[in-house]
Amino acid sequence: MLRPLLRASALSSLCVLIIAAAGFTLSNGQAPRKVVASHSAGEDPSSPSFLEYRGVQLGMTADEVRKKLGDPREKGDEQDFYVFGESETAQVLYDKTRKVTAISADFMTVGKTTPTAKDVFGADVEAKADGSVYKMVRYPKAGYWLSFNRTSGTSPMTTITLQRIQ
Repeated sequence: MLRPLLRASALSSLCVLIIAAAGFTLSNGQAPRKVVASHSAGEDPSSPSFLEYRGVQLGMTADEVRKKLGDPREKGDEQDFYVFGESETAQVLYDKTRKVTAISADFMTVGKTTPTAKDVFGADVEAKADGSVYKMVRYPKAGYWLSFNRTSGTSPMTTITLQRIQ
C-alpha cells in the first residue's frame, strides 16, 4: 500500500518523504544554493523560487512524470512513490484526471546536497530551540503552497513539499 501524504500541519512533527536538492529547480533554472529570493520572508510573491522537482511540475500527467522519473517503486492511480538511493525518496500525488497535485520528498541525511530553508525561501528560517525548522508559504497567484521541514536530532530529516491549493 502506498504511503498517504501528510497534511501541512503534520509536517512539523513527522517527515515521510525525501527530495534531493539537485532535483529541485528554481524559477531561474539554477541550483537552489545559487539563488537569492527576490521577496522577503512571509511575503506573498507572485513568482515562488521552487517550481519543480527533477523536472516534474504540478499539473503534469502521470505519464509525463513517469517519463521524467522512470518507473516508481510503488505505482498507483492516485500516487507514485520513488526511491533515488538510500537517502532520497519522493512521492507524487495525482487527482482524478491523473494530474500532479502534490510533490513531496525527504532527505535522510544532512549534507551539501540537502537543501536548506535559505535555498527554498531565499532567507534563513530561525530554528526552534530543539534545532528543528519549519516554514510554509502560500503562493495564491501561483496556485500552490511550499513547505520546508527539518527535524531535530543528530540525524535530522528534511522534507520539502509543493502542493496545489485546492
